[in-house]
Parts: sequence; C-alpha cells; structure tokens
Amino acid sequence: MMKRTKIIDVLKSTEYGKEVCVKGWVRTHRSSKAVDFIALNDGSTINNVQIVVDPTKFNEETLKQITTGACISAEGILVESQGAGQSSEIQATSLEVYGLCGNDYPMQKKGQSFEVMRKNAHMRLRTNTFGAVMRIRHNMAMAIHTYFHEHGFFYFHTPLITASDCEGAGNMFQVTTKNLYDLKKDEQGKIIYDDDFFGEQTSLTVSGQLEGELGATALGAIYTFGPTFRAENSNTPRHLAEFWMVEPEVAFLDQEELMDLEEDFIKYCVRWALDNCKDDLEFLNKMIDKTLIERLQGVLKETFVRLPYTEGINILQEAIKNGKKFEFPCNWGDDLASEHERYLVEEHFKKPVIMTDYPRAFKSFYMKQNEASPSPSEGGEPGSIGYKGAVAPGPTMQGTDVLFPQIGEIIGGSVREESYDKLMGEINRREMDQTHLWWYIDTRRWGSCPHAGFGLGFERLILFVTGMQNIRDVIPFPRTPKSAEF
Repeated sequence: MMKRTKIIDVLKSTEYGKEVCVKGWVRTHRSSKAVDFIALNDGSTINNVQIVVDPTKFNEETLKQITTGACISAEGILVESQGAGQSSEIQATSLEVYGLCGNDYPMQKKGQSFEVMRKNAHMRLRTNTFGAVMRIRHNMAMAIHTYFHEHGFFYFHTPLITASDCEGAGNMFQVTTKNLYDLKKDEQGKIIYDDDFFGEQTSLTVSGQLEGELGATALGAIYTFGPTFRAENSNTPRHLAEFWMVEPEVAFLDQEELMDLEEDFIKYCVRWALDNCKDDLEFLNKMIDKTLIERLQGVLKETFVRLPYTEGINILQEAIKNGKKFEFPCNWGDDLASEHERYLVEEHFKKPVIMTDYPRAFKSFYMKQNEASPSPSEGGEPGSIGYKGAVAPGPTMQGTDVLFPQIGEIIGGSVREESYDKLMGEINRREMDQTHLWWYIDTRRWGSCPHAGFGLGFERLILFVTGMQNIRDVIPFPRTPKSAEF
C-alpha cells in the first residue's frame, strides 16, 4: 500500500508526475459525464486538494458513495493545476471509500449557523471555520510554551483538585466520592467529610496561582498552563465553566516590569499567529471578520497605554457628560464592565490598555496595596499617573489588567503582597477562613520575596486572534450551564 502524504505537503510539492496517496474527508464532489472534481481535506491545512476523476475509469456506485463528509483514500498522479485557486491537483488512478456519509450529515456544504454547529460539536470540527480555529489554538499553545522556555521560565504543574479557593468567590465544582443520597451530617446539618476520599471538602481549581507562587519562590520564574473550572452561572459569549489558563509567576518583579512582561508576551503570541497561521487567518479574515489581520498587526505597532483605574473612571465619566450611554454605572469603586473597558480601548485610546491600581474593594486579598494614592499635577497626559484629576479616593492595589479591543479584559495580573503582616491584615479584614490557606501564609513567614504574576484566559486570546465572537466556538467541547455534552 502506498504511503499517505498529508495534503499540506501535497499542495507545497512541485514534483509533478509523482504518484501520491492522500486520505481525508470530502468537502464537495461535482460530477459530470466528462469529469468529476472531488475537493478533499485532511485537517492539515485550510486548503483542499482537488482530485480529478475520469468517471469512465471508475465504478459508478463507488463515485455515488463519495458525498460531502465521506472519508476516502485517493491515489493518483500529482499534476500542475489547470484551474485557478490551487497550484497542484491529483489525477486519480485509485479511489477507496472508508466511511459513507448520507444526506443527514449535519455539516453539509450549505452554511450552518454557529448555534446549529454547537449542537453538533462532535461534527463541527470538520468544517473549514473550526479547522482553522483549532489549528490556530494549537499554534497559540506552541507560542506560549516557546515564549516562556526562551525567557527562562519553568513549566510548573499545579493541582486540579484543591481545598482552597484562590478567588474567594465560592464558585467551585465540588469533588467527592460520597454517596449523595446518604450524606453524613453533624448536629447543625453540615456535611461531614471525614469519610470522603480526601477527608475534607475539595473542589476543582479556579486557578493555579497560589501554588504557582510557591514555585516562583523556589525556581524564580514559572508558568502554569492547564484547565481551570468555575461554577459561575453566566450564559454569556465570554464565559465557560471549563477553560484553560496561563499563569506565570515571577520572583523579584515589580509593577512596571510586570506590565512589560504582559505586553511583550501577548505581542509575541500575536506575532506568532501572523507568522505561522497565514492561510487560516486569511480565511477567517474573509469569512468571519474582515478587520482581523489589520487588528492583529495594529497590536504589534502600538505601545499599550498604562492607565490608572482612577484616571479611567474620570475618562468614562467625562464621556457620560458628553452624551455616551452605558448600561452599567461607572463611579469610583465600581468594577468596570466589559462595555467600559471596550470604550476605553476601542473608542477613547484606540489601542490596548493596561489598567492599573484598582480599588481594594473588588480585588483579591493577595494583591499588594499601594502605600498612597497618586496625586494630581498641573501637567501630565492621559495614560500617566500624573494626569490631572487622577486622585484615588480610597485604597488601591497594584493590579495590571490588559484590556483588548472586542474582548475587554484578556489578562488579569498584579504584584502580590509579600509582607506577612500586611497579608494577614487583609485576610483578617475580609474575615477569610484561614483553614486551607496556612501553607500559602507560610510563604510570607519564611523567606518571602517581592513577586508578581498574571493570568491569561487562553480562550479569550483565541477569540482575539481568530475574530470569533463566542467563546464557545474557540474550544473543542464547551462546558457551560446546563450543557456538558460530547
């Protein structure tokens, strides 16, 4: 049997006259008395190879079986294409049908809505759009690992099962081996976990950050890259219950250096996509978002604005005075909504923004608190701490969130509080349960160091790089409220 050649390699080849074997799934089959044309794709590229078939040399029943979605093997002679759109094609000498595909195949040539394709997530991966998205997703994973490896970071594996809640929000999926129909409870009606597998209440992690900080205080610079889980009942185009996070943690990094890392890292990923995903990006630019490539190139050209939260609020309130309407309020102390973030990025600055120095009230306990609020000056430009009017009326923390066009927040980062006394003060102020944080607190008792890090939602990066509009369409099998199929 002849060895198979991937279609991506066939299309690059100029060895005309050579016999080749390709295998894949039929995109289209056009028939006539004189000649048949089969467009075949094997997932290695967005582009199809054209199989030219002389119908007089093949069994009529075999040709009838070659319908959209069918899986076939084709052997033939590689020739220079006579038609437009491709450089090479194959003149078939042998055809074999591996898998039939009837008229009820849900991914027929006619276009389906993304909603229909989500209901057929087991088949949507075979479409051009989702093939392109998944190849880009792979390339972004490769970019992430390559970037951190080249910059001296160590890939650090943090647990998926945990007894602590990093975010403190309580939106966690419990992990248990207990019989849910016969739960042992104490006198107050609380579940007793001493007979559970781990002997205590455990959940799927919402973040590997806390454990990642331990790695950074030993190895200097680490990153995690793995699945995380949030039982947040949010049916929006930006939320998943299971998603992937990239979380670097670095010892001896201050706020300015953290922002430098965030900007450099994300530009590296965008540059990788432009350099390595040309065909897929051109397809998505044509079919999904005609400004996609221009927007990606724009990210590389721009220096990200570094904007204190207080100044951002001033800009938003000035926009409201000038007639801009927002659905949600944006007074100092409010957690900004996506509409606010996108206004700053897309309308006001027209470039990515790193927002800094958020109010303590809605940020996590582990963030480093600023000693004093920025003071106004008579001069200064928007984007600088000295910008007139940028006075924080309350305590702020050294957060560094990267805001992107069409996405809003794509990175959430901060300098971490290294002082034992200050960290304990924040934990006590929030009346947090310390039962499962003792080991984290120990890092501030023994050899604490300044450090910082961020979390990148991998699917949000894929949304930006592909131009897709719904986060459920950039992960192979989305997990959302009331949906855990496939």
